[in-house]
Amino acid sequence: MRETVSVRDTTMERSVGRLEFQLLVKDAQLAELQSRLDDTRDEVVRTMAKLKTAASRAEAASGMAEAEVALQSLRASGQPQAPELLQANKLMQQSSTEFDKQNYGGALYLAQQARTTSVAGRARLTGASRAQLLVGETRFAMPLRFRVGSRGNVRAGPGTNFPVAFTVEVGAELTGYSHRDEWIKITDPSGRNGWIFRNLVARS
Repeated sequence: MRETVSVRDTTMERSVGRLEFQLLVKDAQLAELQSRLDDTRDEVVRTMAKLKTAASRAEAASGMAEAEVALQSLRASGQPQAPELLQANKLMQQSSTEFDKQNYGGALYLAQQARTTSVAGRARLTGASRAQLLVGETRFAMPLRFRVGSRGNVRAGPGTNFPVAFTVEVGAELTGYSHRDEWIKITDPSGRNGWIFRNLVARS
């Protein structure tokens, strides 16, 4: 009977251990950043309440309705535990609370945050961010928000040799998922997908 001998690869074990530690650190950093983001958002809402910003009840109600439509679309994806859905639900609840307090500026701000989160989640879950990567394409660690700085074309692929998919105007918000060289794969708030050259956008 042949005896089986197990050989430990200590180099591999150390490498795995280092990677596990790095992942733990990254998770802690993400939790800290999320906490800071929540604190900053709360401070913006409190400031709007103090300043009695110009947003009217009608504007806030309209913004909340638009956010609810986007949220319903995300719910329809059938992923009840999607992080974007959980975050958007929380933001909508906060928006409703501020609306009841007659802090219409804060309610509108939170509704806009909920809408953006819902659109990004819907795009991710419908495959915009999970599509097979092209050769040389690198996925971002998480979806990134961009704002259009110069009017330009969004193309069907990463290059000027691809046809124009649609045009974006200055100030439009986009969500980026990956890049290939200097082209960024994006989705706009209406769910349209394409590639935009990096010098046309800046971080939102």
